[in-house]
Amino acid sequence: MVQESKELLKTVLEAIDNKRGEDVTALDMQGVSLLADYFVLASASSTRQVQAIAREVKEEVVAAGYPIDHIEGFEKAQWVVLDLGDVIVHVFDEESRDFYHLDKLWYDAKSLDLSDYVSE
Repeated sequence: MVQESKELLKTVLEAIDNKRGEDVTALDMQGVSLLADYFVLASASSTRQVQAIAREVKEEVVAAGYPIDHIEGFEKAQWVVLDLGDVIVHVFDEESRDFYHLDKLWYDAKSLDLSDYVSE
């Protein structure tokens, strides 16, 4: 199960990288929250880019054979949440990311080294 979560995480991070997501953070939520194994946070400089990143994540996750439980916020594109079960993805515009500070809310979660998941 954990290996499958890691593969899903890799798919998500590569999709975000494909659309040039900014300030990407992956948090290991195991032992911290029962919501998911991983949280991914990413920023974008415009609402169009927020939507492009969310769309790319959705398409790549589905292509890899993973289910999407729910997507919220796509139309407004200030903060899009993609609930993928074991991985929850948050894509923010810069202003919303600064306002909500999810990185600080989950300060006790371990931040992962993205180079282990995305090739340069």
